[in-house]
Amino acid sequence: MTMMTRDEALTRLTGPGEPYELAIRKINGRTLKVFVNAPQSLREMFADAATDATFLVYEEERLSFAETQRRAACLGQLMIDQYRIGKGDRVAISMRNYPEWVVAFMATTYIGAIAVAMNALWSPEEMHFGLTDCGARMLFADQERLDRLAQCPPLPDLEVMAVRATRLPARVPDLAAVLAVRSETEMPAVAVDGDDAATIFYTSGSTGHPKGVVSTHRNILTALLSWELDLAANALATGVTPPQLPRQPAALLAVPLFHATGSHAVYLQSYRAQRKMVSMYRWDPELAAGLIEKERITSVTAPAAMTGDLIRVARVTGHDLSSLLTVGGGGAPRAPEQVRQIESAFDQALPNTGWGMTETNAIGTGIGGPDYLAHPASSGRCSAVLELRVVDEQGRDLPAGERGELLVRGTSMFQGYWNRPEVNAEVFVDGDWFRTGDVAYLDDEGYLYIVDRIKDLIIRGGENIGCGQVEAALLMHPHVHEAAVYAVPDDRLGEEVGATVYGSEELDLDALRVFLHEHLARFEVPRHIQVSPVPLPRTASGKVFKRQLRDEVAASLPPAATAGEKAE
Repeated sequence: MTMMTRDEALTRLTGPGEPYELAIRKINGRTLKVFVNAPQSLREMFADAATDATFLVYEEERLSFAETQRRAACLGQLMIDQYRIGKGDRVAISMRNYPEWVVAFMATTYIGAIAVAMNALWSPEEMHFGLTDCGARMLFADQERLDRLAQCPPLPDLEVMAVRATRLPARVPDLAAVLAVRSETEMPAVAVDGDDAATIFYTSGSTGHPKGVVSTHRNILTALLSWELDLAANALATGVTPPQLPRQPAALLAVPLFHATGSHAVYLQSYRAQRKMVSMYRWDPELAAGLIEKERITSVTAPAAMTGDLIRVARVTGHDLSSLLTVGGGGAPRAPEQVRQIESAFDQALPNTGWGMTETNAIGTGIGGPDYLAHPASSGRCSAVLELRVVDEQGRDLPAGERGELLVRGTSMFQGYWNRPEVNAEVFVDGDWFRTGDVAYLDDEGYLYIVDRIKDLIIRGGENIGCGQVEAALLMHPHVHEAAVYAVPDDRLGEEVGATVYGSEELDLDALRVFLHEHLARFEVPRHIQVSPVPLPRTASGKVFKRQLRDEVAASLPPAATAGEKAE
């Protein structure tokens, strides 16, 4: 195979008549690069993939693509007939990574409704906010989420369907029981267009409540085909083709489906690839290693904290992990040293990663294999369907090597935040360029380097935590007068939640933590809380001087204090 540059490879693969042909289209006022041969909707992609190959594996349960589709068809018809769910209605999904998550998502998007992927770690208050904010007509929830829903104010217009519940609430049907008595049916005939809204994923912001990211079928499908295009371009550019596998490819689903990494990079990519997806209830590195060996897993995609766990397990256990071909990143940056450790810890697995956001449907830039080993601090080069800019505070483009705010636009970009026109007006500039809030630079070859964040955001093991939301919960406590929340470096999770508070003499840290667990998800509760005997320091503009507080706390921690905790 003749080697060529990446740009030459992309030009060849996206030309007229090629499977990944790109054409310029005007869609909703935006000039976009569109995959000519892409499925028109997720509905079409699901139908095309309905084979007898194994699709879902969860503990002892196994479902083929066709069996999963049949269950989704029954559920979709039920949603129309009994619950009058129609196009554009919001259907929330809140549960562990059970097969029912996938079935509910398929059924919802099949009938043109909008799947709302709710953060399963939310507190009852956050859960209630999400359901009311999106105006959910229906909710699929497991026992943990049903228990939290019971602590919320009543939502009389919400239909609830229980999944794997051990204590069914009154008048809440069990999904398995409902489907068991229904005969098989074809998927309801509903016209679904590529530019219909398909999903809402909630993402934490720097202040206030989470925001609902609205994406269309086209946005999501563009992201999926972009990953395929990048793989094909890499093969052309390097002259190295992926090995012919003796068995079905398989992915480990170790991250939540309510994150774009889990839903897009692991789950939705499995349809066109006819890839088996092995789901875990919660992250356990030793169990993961056992599943990789048993199911002959070929790819793992997870935040740096989890892939770091896997590296450590690989070094000390006798599990055979030789089936792994790729160990991908997502959700948080990976330290350059871990990039090199992946290459040395596994027989043939190569590392890959990228930069993306929920708002971009998880794509943006990508890098892998020898290219990643040569540029371990980079997030890679831009997708063919997106454009990147780095600008100064006045919005002027900066030359290569200079740091500024990263802007992005293109076909996979979300449509806007649900019911937040004032925020949309702030984040979209110059027509359709999205302000990411990331400080970055591009080098002379187009490699992206993320160096900081403008947004006041903590990324704990790939989980976005808005500082403002945690501060608001702290300030709800009657003995807290001032509060500042910031990221504290953590060896395993990348960042942990730190806080400094100033309050009355009656302030008790143990009582404060109990209070916070009632108002925040467990991962949002600060691990490090410092009590200041004096009011918090402020800058000349009157803002709390968070950098000083963060540095003081980080300096006071012994090395062992940043070792992190076992992930759930």
